[in-house]
Amino acid sequence: MKKNIPEEFLELALYVEDWALATHDERYEKRGAATAEELRKFYDAMLPRLEEILEKLDEYPVGKIPADVEDLFFMALSMAEISPHIELYKGDPAVPHSFQEDRMIAVEGRERG
Repeated sequence: MKKNIPEEFLELALYVEDWALATHDERYEKRGAATAEELRKFYDAMLPRLEEILEKLDEYPVGKIPADVEDLFFMALSMAEISPHIELYKGDPAVPHSFQEDRMIAVEGRERG
């Protein structure tokens, strides 16, 4: 497993393979397939370092995140994907009382007309 993460965050490297996902669809699929325990474990590892992670990412302009920080960025996006499921949905990977999630299709790169 390649650990492409800044040295000051190396304790989070064990989550890179599972949670450093480049696209919304990958993050959505991972969240939906994960157990409540997997979501909680990732959340609990990331939360105490989240402010530092965001400060690190804020050092770079949008679209200019260097390769050695990119996995940390993707993990922060995964954290944003799963945090409502921990904080609001009691760890449930699904969205309670909602329509069938797999009917939603993310369209990337589409221009507004």
